[in-house]
Amino acid sequence: MSHDRLLRALAREPVDATPVWLMRQAGRYLPEYRKLREQAGSFLTLCQNPELACEVTLQPLRRFDFDAAILFSDILTIPEAMGLGLHFVAGEGPHFHHPVRTPDEIARLTVPDIDRELGYVPAAVELIRRELDGRTPLIGFAGSPWTLATYMVEGGPSKNYAHIKKLMYDAPEALHQLLDVLARSVAAYLNAQIAAGAQAVQIFDTWGGVLTPAGYREFSLAYMQAIVDALEPAPDGSRVPAILFTKGGGPWLESMADTGAAALGLDWTIDIDAARARVGDRVALQGNLDPAVLHARPAVIREHVRDVLARFGDGPGHVFNLGHGVTPDIKPDHVAALVDAVHEFSAR
Repeated sequence: MSHDRLLRALAREPVDATPVWLMRQAGRYLPEYRKLREQAGSFLTLCQNPELACEVTLQPLRRFDFDAAILFSDILTIPEAMGLGLHFVAGEGPHFHHPVRTPDEIARLTVPDIDRELGYVPAAVELIRRELDGRTPLIGFAGSPWTLATYMVEGGPSKNYAHIKKLMYDAPEALHQLLDVLARSVAAYLNAQIAAGAQAVQIFDTWGGVLTPAGYREFSLAYMQAIVDALEPAPDGSRVPAILFTKGGGPWLESMADTGAAALGLDWTIDIDAARARVGDRVALQGNLDPAVLHARPAVIREHVRDVLARFGDGPGHVFNLGHGVTPDIKPDHVAALVDAVHEFSAR
């Protein structure tokens, strides 16, 4: 690989400059994405067509000096493959025609056949790796079991998580059954991405932060641990680094570090120096600029980038990222200012 900053940083090895990639670095803030999305006709078409998914994945790398590509897909491909009827409502986001809310509905769920139901994802990974031609690493990803279950039980986005928390307290054994089938599904899904060429994988635990400390350990972290334990080596026998990202996960960093993941993604609600002091050199850290900083003028963005780098301090093991994804209303030149500042200040 001609450009391996990301992989070296995840292994906590020295790098010439801090690597940077961004969650949602491909997407609606780019005019070329919006044009392709309009031509495709639907978001799911983009996800389920390997050639289009490859094109969207590569779009930001043509504009910006990112140190990694991340597969363009969606965390809800697994429940969609389970037959829940995923669709997207304008202004609201993802919804399911058939949410699962009872023990009987949960008992009917099975692990999808990856090749038959989700084969378009490893096909996209293979195509992207071929197009990248060793220029930069490719990150695969999946949603955490708790996050997937939240969408599946609620039927879409939620403000109070009433349905899944009722299930958690009234029928915890049914929720555990759901989380178990999802953990086995996610492990198989990520292993298919690894076999196809993904060189790192991230587990997005978007809604883990809505749980109590005990609830997080029992219903979220335990199942991410099972996935990390089940990850298989790359085709060449090397270990593929896993990144755990829990939005709102600051209280549980030590437990997250105990999973054996290579890195922890941090949101913007914790200082990266405090996180580093707590986990030491057990894991690399990824993050953690507030995504809203990208609304500011480039000079301000540069100063906040400098602050995050200074807070992490010297030594290996930092991957620069936002504390969550790029929002659709961000100007591309503001992303360019961030990427250039990361490389400029960290190389000094």
